[in-house]
Amino acid sequence: MPQILTVSTYNVKSRKGGAATPVPMSGATSGESRYLLRGKIPRVLIPQSRINKTVKRLAVRISKDYPGKRPILISILNGAFVFTADLMRQLTIPSECHFIKLSSYGNRTVSSGKVKIVIDLPANIKRSLNGRDVIIVDDIIDTGLTTKYLKARLKRLKPRTVRLCALLDKPSRRKVKVKIDYCGFRIPDKFVVGYGIDYQEDYRYLPYIGYIQS
Repeated sequence: MPQILTVSTYNVKSRKGGAATPVPMSGATSGESRYLLRGKIPRVLIPQSRINKTVKRLAVRISKDYPGKRPILISILNGAFVFTADLMRQLTIPSECHFIKLSSYGNRTVSSGKVKIVIDLPANIKRSLNGRDVIIVDDIIDTGLTTKYLKARLKRLKPRTVRLCALLDKPSRRKVKVKIDYCGFRIPDKFVVGYGIDYQEDYRYLPYIGYIQS
């Protein structure tokens, strides 16, 4: 089960698994000042320590579900590259990894709903998916439109199975039904950044997942 998070005025709490360490929401510490961009410091939603534990938990589940197999991870660029790298290294089974880049945001903070392929899988990789176990790895599921589009596209290549692994789930934005087989955190309706997730190419380098207060 994903950890369900809610944002309060002064801290972040988990409804399952106990409360997170209170996070001060006013001002920046000396350590946080290096994350200051455009006059804003992303507030901590999920600290690095919790991300690490959750990635390991997801890797354990995936490894148990594919004994003796070699699943293919399809990582969605650019947001999922950090998550994919950490996840893959935590797996106890062999795996392959390929990348695809889709766009529905551009420079906005909300999805446009129109999905386009920016970087596609090479033709030889598409052929190799036939009869294989495929896991889509994404940073965040919000409207579900991108996921639905990619799943349908991959299924036409006739893999044996197609499953979805997402670090974050934002169900309040959902427009189509999506099954997340491996989910890290369920988060509130905040625009999040960090741990590979960006806003106009900023903040990817943050070791935690934060949000920018509007």
